[in-house]
Amino acid sequence: MPDDLALAAARILPLVDLTTLRDDDTDAVVTALCGRATTPRGAVAAVCVFPRFVPTARRALAGGPVRVATVANFPAGDDDASRAADETRRAVEAGADEVDVVFPWRAFLDGARGRGEALVAACRAAAGARTLKVILESGAFRDPTALAAAAREAVAGGADFLKTSTGRREPGATLEAARALLEVVAAARGRDVGLKVSGGVRTTAQAAAYLALADATFGRAWAGPRHLRFGASALLDDLLAVAARGGTP
Repeated sequence: MPDDLALAAARILPLVDLTTLRDDDTDAVVTALCGRATTPRGAVAAVCVFPRFVPTARRALAGGPVRVATVANFPAGDDDASRAADETRRAVEAGADEVDVVFPWRAFLDGARGRGEALVAACRAAAGARTLKVILESGAFRDPTALAAAAREAVAGGADFLKTSTGRREPGATLEAARALLEVVAAARGRDVGLKVSGGVRTTAQAAAYLALADATFGRAWAGPRHLRFGASALLDDLLAVAARGGTP
């Protein structure tokens, strides 16, 4: 009989945004990553790559269920709304199904309230019906109250997901940050907002802790690809290994 961790692995696998955002990425690297996106135990939710590789990913994933995600305003999170929106628009035109845009967290922490909402709103308009995830860079916030305030600006601007981290700054994802973001999600009356956990999640046990937090907040039915994602590059191998040990189908 599968153990609890193996059952968690089976639930988490379809929530993964399999990611490569390395400066030395190539078409071959992206194509190989896309080849890993559909496994004997099911497909991941999306493959996330730099904008220049969106056409490569679309070709590699053509006809399958895996979505193509990319990034904008990445990784710095500047507060130039026009430029971020232009990057978002070009990503959509290239074929991206989802865009992960970095919130202008430095400007926010410097006291520039409202700029984050304006930038997200501009990217929301540029993304149209595509999924828009907003990266808060939660590790830069020492105070969960300030993180929650930034997250509320992102929701007000039209975010579909709140995302913890770019993965370029330590700490990345933490349970404390995820809890703060889930509280904002729960309070987003009239808005259907999800959470993407990204930054340092490498093992099934780590991911399972976030899954349990989501379950405790919203119930098990909430934690599907529309509401919960894990941005990772190394997590998939561990999920498959744990699921295989547990004998899950």
